[in-house]
Amino acid sequence: MIMRQLIKISLLTGLLMTQPACAHSPKTQAEIRTFATEMAQKHDFSADEVEKILSDTVFRDDIIAAITRPAEAKPWHQYRPIFLKPDRIEGGVKFWQENEILLESVSRTYGVPPEIIVAIIGVETRYGKFTGRYRIIDSLTTLAFGYPKRAAFFRSELEQFLLLSREESVDVQQAKGSYAGAMGKPQFISSSYRHYAVDHDGDGKRDLFESNADIIASVANYFKVHGWRAGEPITLQAKPNGQSGLQGYVDAGMKPSVSVKSLLGSGLRPINPGEAPDSNALSSLIKLDAGEQDEYWLGLHNFYVITRYNHSNLYAMAAYQLSREIAAAKRAADAKP
Repeated sequence: MIMRQLIKISLLTGLLMTQPACAHSPKTQAEIRTFATEMAQKHDFSADEVEKILSDTVFRDDIIAAITRPAEAKPWHQYRPIFLKPDRIEGGVKFWQENEILLESVSRTYGVPPEIIVAIIGVETRYGKFTGRYRIIDSLTTLAFGYPKRAAFFRSELEQFLLLSREESVDVQQAKGSYAGAMGKPQFISSSYRHYAVDHDGDGKRDLFESNADIIASVANYFKVHGWRAGEPITLQAKPNGQSGLQGYVDAGMKPSVSVKSLLGSGLRPINPGEAPDSNALSSLIKLDAGEQDEYWLGLHNFYVITRYNHSNLYAMAAYQLSREIAAAKRAADAKP
C-alpha cells in the first residue's frame, strides 16, 4: 500500500513538473470574449466559436520564458556556431540538389540567389526537420493575452492566424509552430503568410508546410517585395586601422545610411578589396562580438533586406555566411566525377 501511494505521488509530481500550461485567468477570459466580439464585427466570424477556440487553449509559461531569452541576445561568437555546422551545410546541399530545377527557376523569376533561399530555410527549420512543437493557437493566445510588452502585436497575429485558417484551410487546432507562432518550413508568422506566401505549384492553396514549390517561391517573394536587388553584393568585412569614431556609425542602426566611401574613409579597409561595392552605395556598419576581438562588416542594401525576415544583424549574418558555405559545398559536390 505504501509503495503504491509513493508511486502515485511520484507520478503526480512528475506530471506537475513537466506540465508547462495552465488555464486562463478570469481577466484573460474577459479579454478573450472582447477579442471574439471584435472578430465577429470585423471579419464575420462567430463570436461564440472564436471564444470557444481561445478558451480551450492553455497559457504556457514556457512560451513566456522562451520569448524573454531569444537566441539573438547571444554574442556573435556564441550565436554563429548554432547555425554554421557541417550538418546544416550538408543538409543545405542535399535540399538544393533535391530541388535544383525549382530553385533555379524561382531564382530567375524573383532575382534571389538559390543559396540565400536555401540558407533561410536551413536557419529556420533545418530544411523542415524542426518546424516547431507548440500549437500555434496556444502560442498566440498566450502572447496576445499574457505578454503585455508585445500584446498588441500578438493580438494582431492571432487575428491574422484565424483569417489564415479560413483562407488556406490551416487547421487551427492542430497546426504547430514556434513559440512565437511562426509556422512551416520557412517559419512565416501569420501576417507574413497572408501577405507574402505564393501558390507556386498552382494547386489553389499556399502551403508552407508541405509544398516545397510554395515554400521556396514564398521565401524568394518575401525578399523581392522587401526590395532585394538582383546581382548586388550583400556585405563586406572590413578591418579597422583604428577604433576612433567607428562606434557612431554602429549606433546609427541597421538601415544603410552612410556611403561606402565615407565608411572606408573613416579608418576601415576591406579584407577582400576585390569585393568592395560601389563607393556611393549606402551601407550600415555592423560590429560583431567575435570573442577575442570585434568584427566589422558593411551592411549593404541586400543585407538589410535579410534583416526584414528577422530584425537582427546576427540572424542576417548567420544566413549570409551559411549561404556562402552551402554554395561552396554545392560547387565542390558538382565538381566530383
